[in-house]
Amino acid sequence: MAEAAETVAATAADDEIPTRPEFPTARVKKIMKLDKDINKANSDALFLVAHSADLFLRSLAKESAGVASEKKRRIVKLEHLRIAVKRHRPTSDFLLDSLPAPAQPSNKPPARSDTARTEKPPAQVPPGTRRIDHFFSKTATEAPVQITDT
Repeated sequence: MAEAAETVAATAADDEIPTRPEFPTARVKKIMKLDKDINKANSDALFLVAHSADLFLRSLAKESAGVASEKKRRIVKLEHLRIAVKRHRPTSDFLLDSLPAPAQPSNKPPARSDTARTEKPPAQVPPGTRRIDHFFSKTATEAPVQITDT
């Protein structure tokens, strides 16, 4: 009977011990310090921010996967993420503006793979600038380096 009580007490104590967050706390601390109003962050705040970010991303991934499965897709794409964000009002208020704009469908026919691509002429550069390959090429006046054994 005493052993069972110890086992219950041990499992209760294990539940109270916080697990290590998925995100590295040093990285979270650097991101938090990007805000000019934050000078220091204690370990409890770092732990809470890391866990809340983890929970938020898990929720967002779950909702995006749900949208992808509704559309009968196996791969979650940006459009699925955008729909999931739009469905959740508090998230859409701050996150929708940060997502990249949706790709516009092009009216061009798909390029044929059997045709050879034509190379574009080099772009004109402003006067006074040099191309990067200029630094790595030898001029005609430079003689090749000769190594002599002494």
